[in-house]
Amino acid sequence: MKLIIAEKPSLGRNIAAGIESMPGAEKMRRRDGFLEGNGYVVSWAFGHLFSLEDIEHYCPSPDGSGRWTMENLPCFPEKFDFSLRHDRKKGVDPGVEKQFRLLVSLCNRADTEEIINAGDADREGEIIIRLCISHALHTEKPCKRLWLPDQTPQTVVQALAQTADERAYDNLANEGFARTYIDWLYGVNLTRYATLKTGTLLRVGRVIVPIVRTIYDRDMAIRNFVPGKYYVIASREKTNGEEVELVSKLRFEPEQYAKAEEKCALYNAADAVVTAVKRKKETIQPGKLYSLSKLQNVLGKKYKMSMAESLEIVQKLYEMGYLTYPRTNSEYLATAEKDKVKKILAQIQKIGYPVVFKDSSKIFDDSKIESHSALTPTYKIPGKDALSERERQVYATVFRRFVAVFCAQDCLAERTEITVRVGDYEDFVLKGLVTLEKGWMQYDDGSQKDKHLPHLEKGDLVNHLFKPTERETSAPKHYTIETLNNYLKNPFREEKAANDEEAAAAADSIGANDAEEYRSMLEGVELGTEATRTGIIDNARNSGYIQLKKDVYTILPGGEFLIESLSRMEISMDKYKTCNMGRALKRVFRGEMTVDDSVALAKEEISAVFAGSAPECAENGTGLFGDVIGDCPLCGKQVRRNRYGYGCTGYRDGCVLNIPLYLCGKSISVAMAKQLLKEGKTDLISGFVSKKSGKSFDAYLVLQDGKTVFSFPERKERANDGVNYAAYAPLPDDAPYPIPDEAPPLYR
Repeated sequence: MKLIIAEKPSLGRNIAAGIESMPGAEKMRRRDGFLEGNGYVVSWAFGHLFSLEDIEHYCPSPDGSGRWTMENLPCFPEKFDFSLRHDRKKGVDPGVEKQFRLLVSLCNRADTEEIINAGDADREGEIIIRLCISHALHTEKPCKRLWLPDQTPQTVVQALAQTADERAYDNLANEGFARTYIDWLYGVNLTRYATLKTGTLLRVGRVIVPIVRTIYDRDMAIRNFVPGKYYVIASREKTNGEEVELVSKLRFEPEQYAKAEEKCALYNAADAVVTAVKRKKETIQPGKLYSLSKLQNVLGKKYKMSMAESLEIVQKLYEMGYLTYPRTNSEYLATAEKDKVKKILAQIQKIGYPVVFKDSSKIFDDSKIESHSALTPTYKIPGKDALSERERQVYATVFRRFVAVFCAQDCLAERTEITVRVGDYEDFVLKGLVTLEKGWMQYDDGSQKDKHLPHLEKGDLVNHLFKPTERETSAPKHYTIETLNNYLKNPFREEKAANDEEAAAAADSIGANDAEEYRSMLEGVELGTEATRTGIIDNARNSGYIQLKKDVYTILPGGEFLIESLSRMEISMDKYKTCNMGRALKRVFRGEMTVDDSVALAKEEISAVFAGSAPECAENGTGLFGDVIGDCPLCGKQVRRNRYGYGCTGYRDGCVLNIPLYLCGKSISVAMAKQLLKEGKTDLISGFVSKKSGKSFDAYLVLQDGKTVFSFPERKERANDGVNYAAYAPLPDDAPYPIPDEAPPLYR
């Protein structure tokens, strides 16, 4: 008897349906938690049955309460332990425990001769079932791997005949375990540390933080953007009844208006002559097949569908057998899939689409596939009423792209390029494209838009009248589903598509930077993966860090607090470190690095964060939320570290004492706050920065009626730093100055 353990019940049922479709097979007998028959037992997990133990398993809190404390941080287990998925208060879920007990009995049945891992065809699915087997199996038995690119009965039958030894997937499993351990180390240690420091739950993760930071940086650039004006010289005059627009590449600053007028006079005095006309008929290529990210880009832009919603629908269509495995980062098919594609095309031809098999390296390329081929329909085509409206939108998008790629009819267009020379000053190149035969474009919307040019021939004189035309620099655009996805796939690629949706669509259709993109992807230079990115972004939304309206992402106050707090704590979770760790994980996948070596890299980074929070450094830091730093000189009650500063606990009785945590770009340390409480004045502090002028200055902090104010040094003490001290207040040099307007608000 062969035991197949699927990742989810739906996959188990589809595998059973495949077995039942074999010649001479009987109906599988349904049992409680499994199906049996035809020499197979098919059971399943419920996704993750096991999860990593929490910190208290390795380092219990001193008082045994389980409360978060700095005393058991950082936590670096020598060996990572898993346990059945459970809730801290409710314990193990009864359904999880029941299903695992069943798997234990099935694995150890006397007639179970072989166990087959049928997790989803990715690193996560690999380790989900491995954990089940390793915890359930009491004696060694042969283990195989069932790898399903789709869930149709035909594919199940074929895959069962080709099961490989589970050890062939050890590198995939090693990468999966390494990712799990590393994400635990970052998430658990740094989330607790940041939360204890700020008094606010901050979800700090290896990937979530750089994603939120990306949106934060873009929104801050938009918020702080100051438009700038400039001039170009342009002509819009008619020739032969058609307007010809000529815009110079020259650019003039506002104070150069007279110079722009001079240049216009020169251009207007010269002839504008058509020096070349090129017309060329060409075949326009369809876009590539979809990876998950590229599909989500299209669905977000066209249907305002969030990444979470689109992934959920694609996953459901996969489980229904209509689409191939969704979590793919490739837009190519494997050469071994050519026969399968021919069968799918035969089914599509039967319903009237003009498709034909094309054996092209633009479609089939093994070098651009890591684990999974591009998303395609299967030979199983849904009936008219089989899908909901949103499901039809997703399926039709994938189906139409597949039809476009294999369409028997080419899309033909005429590309025109006209060069107009103005005197000896400048050449103006006008480009246009007109579709002659739609071909594949009638099935799949292309990014191509017709642009007609005026009818001009070589030697024609072009009427022109150049004038200075005012232009204004534009702020960066907010990230959309499309542009954020493009950025996350390669955050170091310098291309216009990061800001320009049209450029992103054009890059998709013409295959721009294709080789570079795949090289980076296979090396791990990305933020998140196709399998994890959607869930992480959704987690950031649910945590109140970012929001998605229609298909535009913006930062929320919670996200601003997260990023700014981490910066002040000097926790650098940036794209550089995340991508370096991604590269290390890819080396684990290729067998070039061990799991332990990759985990050691994470431990080293995390240790550096905690080095600054050691007891000998505590006075120079800002302490932890709730720390008592001294007694209030106004009312005698305790002064505690709160979210935004050091505040008196007697505030409910009217005490106003509060010392800000951050002031003009400077952290106010525990030592400074203690000195202020005890002596009423700090030593001279260097490194304050004015937001208005951007200049740095030195000052004392002084308590004045419970308020923290600046006091500036005598003139003879001052460095020649260029700061206009008198700008803060018209008071004598030795008087306490009010805190400037740019100081952050104080909250308890």
